[in-house]
Amino acid sequence: MAKADLIAEPGTHEIIMTRTFNAPRDLLFKAMTDPDLVPQWWGQRANSTTVARLEARDGGSWRFVQNDAHGNEFGFHGVYHSVSLDKIIDTFEWEGLPGHVILETMTLEETENGQTTLTVSSVFQSVVDRDGMLMSGMEGGSNESYDRLDELLEKMYASKA
Repeated sequence: MAKADLIAEPGTHEIIMTRTFNAPRDLLFKAMTDPDLVPQWWGQRANSTTVARLEARDGGSWRFVQNDAHGNEFGFHGVYHSVSLDKIIDTFEWEGLPGHVILETMTLEETENGQTTLTVSSVFQSVVDRDGMLMSGMEGGSNESYDRLDELLEKMYASKA
């Protein structure tokens, strides 16, 4: 499967990831905002994800909990600032390191051939926070989630046809 392009210019507070999915924008948006679909792709394949809250609307909030095979629990949460079919702006915070909030802007751009390019700009409070995220394995974890999302979109697209 294709991997996301990652840009992290030295000394900046931002990571930009871009990946194109073989699905129309409305399906990608649904997969990203439907609490029944998110657990099917969000996070590592070996972990299970529970959606505790997902209010995909301006001013709404979200909280996802991952559990690994050893019984460890990892919580993530944020607030939606703006939600539309072509752009989602929210915050992202890992509950294991409170106070380190990331501002995410996700754009969904449908191409003429029915594919959709997802671009995620993650802005960190400091370069140290950004570099810590890069060193945590974020790129591999994101690509694993995106691979799972590709698989889900393929199923969704087939059932829509």
